[in-house]
Amino acid sequence: MSLDTTPKVAKAPREKSLGRRRRVGRFALPTYSWLVIAYLVFPIVVMIIYSFNRVIGGLQLVSFSWNGFTTLWYQQWSNVPGLTAAFWLSIRLALVSTVIATVLGTLLALALVRYRSNKFRGKIAVEQILFLNIAAPEIVMGASLLGLFVTLNIGRGFVTLVLAHVMFSIAYVTVTVRARLAGFDRSLEEAAYDLGANPLTTFRLVTLPLIMPGVLAGALMAFALSIDDFVTSNFVSGSSDPFPVWVYGATRVGIPPQVFVFGTFIFMVGIGFAFMSIVLARKKT
Repeated sequence: MSLDTTPKVAKAPREKSLGRRRRVGRFALPTYSWLVIAYLVFPIVVMIIYSFNRVIGGLQLVSFSWNGFTTLWYQQWSNVPGLTAAFWLSIRLALVSTVIATVLGTLLALALVRYRSNKFRGKIAVEQILFLNIAAPEIVMGASLLGLFVTLNIGRGFVTLVLAHVMFSIAYVTVTVRARLAGFDRSLEEAAYDLGANPLTTFRLVTLPLIMPGVLAGALMAFALSIDDFVTSNFVSGSSDPFPVWVYGATRVGIPPQVFVFGTFIFMVGIGFAFMSIVLARKKT
């Protein structure tokens, strides 16, 4: 009897200690996660709330003292000179740069995954350049692009904005799609070849549908980076001010409430695209 009861007595304090740690961890980890989420979402919630705030006074500028609920700014969303044009410029810029960066980034990811260094000369250099592109401060990229455009006598405007946004978005698309390709089963493509499909048909019907979640994730990231960018855009925009550059200029005299309306719209569209990407990813799996 003594041999049977001794291990149980020895294990009892350990089991209690482990049980206590598990209970604390079960409570602490979710609490920490929700606090981080609240910290990230709080500024966006404030923006959405104050987009419905009434303004008292002659100038229609953002007031952070609550003056009452109103939907007036949503009805007068286009009444601020220059704001609507800057917003649609950012939308066009984000769409064009996202399409170009997604196509080029996806093709580059395929090349980096499919070919070894002996067939793809400079593969290691390309990989290092991609990560340097991600790690480089935006002010360095913006200043260098400005110097390049001035040296080549290229007028700053929509074209230079597209070139700059594609440049810093390609690396993010490539890394995202490459992560999706890491677990890709090449035997599916080989089966398509055996059935008589050519490389283009195989890519369109087999490869692209399987990597589409990664492509969509990279495209969403490129779109968000483009529509959110201020530093690089401020260097190369010229007289064509995107939405972030326009808002920065407006802070000198005061921000109109319609800025919060456009910000709320952008956030809601981003949430919609994110949910769409999640749904498509689940359907693929």
